[in-house]
Amino acid sequence: MEVEAAGVEEEREMNNSVMCQSTDPEGTPLGPSMYLPQSAGPKELQQMVNKLLNNEEKLPYAFFISNHELVVQLGSYLQNNKVSVEKVLTIVYQAQAVFRIHPVTRCSSTITGHTEAVLSVAFSPDGRQLASGSGDTTIRLWDLNTQTPLFTCKGHKNWVLCIAWSPDGKHLVSGSKAGELQCWDPQTGKPSGNPLIKWITGISWEPVHLNAPCRRFVSASKDGDARIWDASLRKCVMCLTGHTLAITCVKWGGDGVIYNGSQDCTIKMWETSQGKLIRELKGHGHWVNSLALSTEYVLRTGAYDHTCKQYSSPEEMKKVALERYKKTKGNGPERLVSGSDDFTMFLWEPSVSKHPKTRMTGHQQLVNHVYFSPDGQWIAIYQISWSADSRLLLSGSKDSTLKIWDIRTQKLKQDLPGHADEVFAVDWSPDGEKVASGGRDRVLKLWMG
Repeated sequence: MEVEAAGVEEEREMNNSVMCQSTDPEGTPLGPSMYLPQSAGPKELQQMVNKLLNNEEKLPYAFFISNHELVVQLGSYLQNNKVSVEKVLTIVYQAQAVFRIHPVTRCSSTITGHTEAVLSVAFSPDGRQLASGSGDTTIRLWDLNTQTPLFTCKGHKNWVLCIAWSPDGKHLVSGSKAGELQCWDPQTGKPSGNPLIKWITGISWEPVHLNAPCRRFVSASKDGDARIWDASLRKCVMCLTGHTLAITCVKWGGDGVIYNGSQDCTIKMWETSQGKLIRELKGHGHWVNSLALSTEYVLRTGAYDHTCKQYSSPEEMKKVALERYKKTKGNGPERLVSGSDDFTMFLWEPSVSKHPKTRMTGHQQLVNHVYFSPDGQWIAIYQISWSADSRLLLSGSKDSTLKIWDIRTQKLKQDLPGHADEVFAVDWSPDGEKVASGGRDRVLKLWMG
């Protein structure tokens, strides 16, 4: 009788369990498949993963089944999604940021100064300075402590459409509607040399983990060429030619490869020692409007993270930036997303294959802006900025508000009215403390928690 009772008990346990296989985001299994009780939820899975990985310090993880985050017990998930327990259930674990960014809740200051719409805003990589570009042809550098302008940078002849900080924070480059490219010294607000005229459509800096201090950046142009510039020599050192129509966007990847997206429907990949074409990515049926790299956040911020630690030498900065890049990239290849006039996006692993990994559809309009989350796990569209911990998403809107979204619940967390008109530009500081926004109403707003 005891043997029979034990058998019944074992069978009951099996019926209340499900065979699971844990894997990392790249699909590498973590140990063998095992039966887990249907009562197990994220908390129990967290303990199990930390134990299997022999983590001395317990780390936070999120868990995904078929690309949906598991926020309930396994049994509830299986029931709600009508999942069969006959097959092995794959559970993907994803490390979360140990630090947590809180949503901003209030406008701390409204700063006037620009006489036309604010078209671009960008915090410096260490979060200590803020730059804004405007339709009034100026760039303003702001002191975030006093919330007053440090410098007004004059020299452009037309709207300032894009601004880009070097990852070490030593240079700022701006591009205007007239096609001029100007390098600035953020410590003085003075131009570094004369403007470079080349119908600029995009700017991207060489990552600091590849070269420190930062000197080289690449610009994309309407003439179909991309040019590599040396900020110290103040001249073009390489020209990447090959596109048959205008280049619309450019990214300098963490592996040293430059990616150009073009109106000729292709993406070209270049190595940067001699400027040779490595590969061409084809698939879009119309203009390629935007590119985003899975490592982009860490490439932009270099050695700086939410702690805002300062560095004594370029060598130290390069070493820390490389560690951050490797951690973000993980074991898999750097991924690229392209958005197009054909309403689609493609996900690529360009170092592995010239064929897209996934085609993403669903948009009813052309895709103009694409951004990866800092941890490389999420992709968002339109005028947005991510919090450094990848848990919150900030969007600027035509209805004059800023909106903060909770990625886990995919719901609106905070609605921030305040601007008098359409919001054109938003950025979230790397330390997570501040948000900057600008728009048609000509003012710059700073927001805090």
